[in-house]
Amino acid sequence: MEREYLYWLCKLSCLGSVSIRKLYEYFHGFEAIYNIEETALERSGILKKGQTDALIQWRRSFPECREEYRGLAGRKISFITPWDRAYPKRLLEIYDYPMGLFVKGKLPEEGKPAVAIVGARGCSAYGECLAEEFSRALATEQVQVISGLATGIDGAAHRGALRAGGATFGILGCGVDICYPPSNYALYEAMEGTGGIISEFPLKSRPQSWHFPMRNRIISGLADAVLVVEAKERSGSLITAELGLEQGREIFAVPGRVTDHLSRGCNLLIQQGAHMAISPNDILEYLGVKCQKELILHEKSVNSLAKKEKMVYSCLDFKPKHLDDIITRCGLEIGECMGILLELELGGYVFRSANHYYGKNCEM
Repeated sequence: MEREYLYWLCKLSCLGSVSIRKLYEYFHGFEAIYNIEETALERSGILKKGQTDALIQWRRSFPECREEYRGLAGRKISFITPWDRAYPKRLLEIYDYPMGLFVKGKLPEEGKPAVAIVGARGCSAYGECLAEEFSRALATEQVQVISGLATGIDGAAHRGALRAGGATFGILGCGVDICYPPSNYALYEAMEGTGGIISEFPLKSRPQSWHFPMRNRIISGLADAVLVVEAKERSGSLITAELGLEQGREIFAVPGRVTDHLSRGCNLLIQQGAHMAISPNDILEYLGVKCQKELILHEKSVNSLAKKEKMVYSCLDFKPKHLDDIITRCGLEIGECMGILLELELGGYVFRSANHYYGKNCEM
């Protein structure tokens, strides 16, 4: 019964995890909170007047909440509380740990290292490639990958871990029954098999702007270290890094060009004392994980390419260039150049982004 009353409280949006915990400690039980008189609730001084009124009104919803709770198993969703053995010990280390976690799939394993990989939604193709390769390399060494299932760096991090057959976990700013953004639905489904989808927000909760800073503390809280790949000077990724610092997590950042706005956040973190991550080995060494080989980001070998293919490839960079610039540099006719670029793309040497931009693929 106590779990049902906690579930009911967690669905009241005006109550945060700290307020719920304080109420529990003061009244010695969640059922007691449900039955407490309004005057006693006010005398406790824990809640504001609006919160107290909302809580009293919320009592009417208990039967509906209890029915929803009892139907979770049928939907393959778990409700994990701080009193459960399955609750992540890493999260219990932070002050405002969630009082309830909704989980599809599973939670990160305690005995395995975990790294949060975060970064810009509107990242560059190079940053996306970098995040995917870092994640793949870490997952290959049995490191669990935590991220937020957003577009850009988050999605790339999840994909990299899945490519390696590793465990990856998406922390949502909405209910676990909602995939946000919808464009990542394939990832959302695949992650249930090897990892999990996690949220502190109740089912049917739509994504709200104020949800995401809250979910960021869980992303960093579940990890041993946080890696930032491409971030603007003011961004949610830097909020995650700051939360990680407060939680005692180690912060890593991938350096970038000083003129690139997507690298300013990472360069600022490094300037402020974050570890520079130029290889997954930098993170693996901190985690105490021995890697079979030195992992260095590099271009694909061009030994098997024909002379003109090598020439066109040499005109490219990890940062995409426009077709007109490539033609000017290599001196070929547009038709021949585009044909070679297509062959290089099919061979996995280059990627093509929108509006005829091409760049080199990277690999570890």
